[in-house]
Amino acid sequence: MIKTYHLKILHEALSEKVSERALEAIGAANIGQDVIRGQFGHDEYHFDNSAFAASYAYIEKNRALIHPALETGDVDAAWAAFGRLSHSAQDFYAHSNYLRLWLAQFDEGNAPPVPEVAHADPEFLQHPELHSGKLYYPLELLSFIPALKKYVLPLLPRDSHAWMNLDSPEQGPLFEYAYAAAVKRTNDEWGKSTAGLSDILKEKICDV
Repeated sequence: MIKTYHLKILHEALSEKVSERALEAIGAANIGQDVIRGQFGHDEYHFDNSAFAASYAYIEKNRALIHPALETGDVDAAWAAFGRLSHSAQDFYAHSNYLRLWLAQFDEGNAPPVPEVAHADPEFLQHPELHSGKLYYPLELLSFIPALKKYVLPLLPRDSHAWMNLDSPEQGPLFEYAYAAAVKRTNDEWGKSTAGLSDILKEKICDV
């Protein structure tokens, strides 16, 4: 997803759980995944190129940093770790076909309302047809330039990131499902990341 929506998702999921300072630090790390160096050779940051195992491992790697960081008093490192893992978790819904597979089980016109999206349905998390967008460079880069997008899209395969992504409302009505699912997933990741923390450490990471 683009920066604006990553930050909105974090705010919706965490604003009542953490301080404004904590939310700002988490948000900075989250959107930091989208800097140029994070776009090349780091499929695990964004669930790109169907790098599901690597992306899940990346999430757990960052989660494992949180408790030790808090124990040593480095709350900034804990916030940064959660920011990074939340970015990847949110991108799963924007960059894969999970939602398309999940919605395909319903008759046309009878899809559940957006708030009822099932963000962690085991059947579709393990679906044999689950995949995420491939990055076909260099054309893929040109598709990010608004003036060139309409010329580049026809040249890219339908399994490309350019065609598949749900990064913004411009990508169609499925974006609302991706957004809602990402909010739910962010809440889940926060729960997992703070589970087992002492009250003192929870106060540190929440900064309240």
